[in-house]
Amino acid sequence: MADHANAGPGMPQLDVTTFSNQIFWLVVTMVVLYFIMSRMALPRIAAVLADRRGTITSDIALAEELKQKAQSAEDAYNQALAEARAEAGRIVEAAKAEMQVELDVQIEKADAEIAARSAESERRIREIRDSALEMVSDVSKDATKDILERFDAKADARSVNAAVAARLKGGA
Repeated sequence: MADHANAGPGMPQLDVTTFSNQIFWLVVTMVVLYFIMSRMALPRIAAVLADRRGTITSDIALAEELKQKAQSAEDAYNQALAEARAEAGRIVEAAKAEMQVELDVQIEKADAEIAARSAESERRIREIRDSALEMVSDVSKDATKDILERFDAKADARSVNAAVAARLKGGA
């Protein structure tokens, strides 16, 4: 214990007799640090912050400009797409109309050919019917003459022809 009594006053910072000296140097150091910070470090920090703020602002402006360009490009694309679809629709309609005209022409040709063939067929049928009627008439006349000859009946060709013609017409 005796050693502690001879050791001295203890920690120098806690010595009350040096407080005024410590406060003086504290104030001087703080003032010097303030001037150094305000003249050198703070302007550099402010410049970096301002530069960053400017970069951010210009990047935001550039992003907005690019967004506007992208929007106008999208609008132009949609406009071009709509025009292309409309043009494709017009082309399809024109092609349909052209095909319909060609189809109508082909149908007219087919109808004309069918009508011509039908007329030819009807003419042939009339010829065949007329020739068949002539043949029936000739066969009927020949058969009538043969029948009359078998029965030994005499009839002239004129009366046989008149009787066969009347019978073929539906008369008695």
